[in-house]
Amino acid sequence: MEPLEEAELCFPQLPNSSCRRDERSLSVSLITYILLSSISLLTVTLNLLVIISISHFKQLHSPTNLLLLSLGVSDFFIGFLMIFQIMLTDGCWYLGDLMCALYYLMGCIATSTSIGNMMLISVDRFMAICFPLHYSTKVTQTRVQVCVCLCWICSTVFGSLGIDLEHPGRFNSCSGECVFVIDYITGRVDLFLSFIFPVTVIVVLYMKVFVVAVTQARAMRSHTVTVKVQTSVNIPAKKSEMKAARTLGVVIVVFLMCLCPYYCVSLTGQDTLLNTSSSAFVICLFYFNSCLNPVIYAFFYPWFRKSIKLIVTLKILQPDSCDTNIT
Repeated sequence: MEPLEEAELCFPQLPNSSCRRDERSLSVSLITYILLSSISLLTVTLNLLVIISISHFKQLHSPTNLLLLSLGVSDFFIGFLMIFQIMLTDGCWYLGDLMCALYYLMGCIATSTSIGNMMLISVDRFMAICFPLHYSTKVTQTRVQVCVCLCWICSTVFGSLGIDLEHPGRFNSCSGECVFVIDYITGRVDLFLSFIFPVTVIVVLYMKVFVVAVTQARAMRSHTVTVKVQTSVNIPAKKSEMKAARTLGVVIVVFLMCLCPYYCVSLTGQDTLLNTSSSAFVICLFYFNSCLNPVIYAFFYPWFRKSIKLIVTLKILQPDSCDTNIT
């Protein structure tokens, strides 16, 4: 029985202070490792393709794509951090208290920045569709760069406020544990700044964008009826309405599905204790949104599919490949 008991400990050499592993079958552990590893690899790969595409090709250096680039960078780090979440699936942390605090800090910065970038993208699309005549003068490269920098700075400052790097591991009850405590005030502030406010902005702006897009599509269809070009143009107008509804609906629904469970868990108590092993599902679902972001925001663009072909075939290594026409 003694070897079995030691096998259940994170650190068998510390039987009096070591945490115990989570009890689960070998098949469940194997499926969990494979699933999380696949999500992490896919997240890193997709966002790396976004980063390389927008950074390399000069034709893609626009204010909108700069926001997509910032989103890709933040989501790339989230995918990389999922590697550390994988090691916590059995309930043991082997990298020490300081690395645990840094892992949480980097996770807070990356996720907050990712959500902030999504909000900036919604503002950008709102301006482009609802105020097309003023878009080029209001949304400039310089202003977008400033907004992106402020997004990263604010996320870093806010994330640093809740982390005590001088006393890491002070909430751990045993060796091999990586936990963090969210007190009532910090939890409510985080809930508002990281969820309620950005979700409200995104939903309101996208609803306005949707209404304007549908109105424009109907106006175009009415115009085609007036000029007696009914059959050939009428069908594409209907498809554009459905495409706008479907795309905007996917953006909102996926975002809420991935983020709501995490913030619901964080509201379960006044002093919420989130253990990274017991809350692995909601945290990984939270991270999974970063895997879907490049699909939602980038795969809808034809230039992204073309740039992938150039990257995979290594044609971007050719001289003057940055000037390639991919739009």
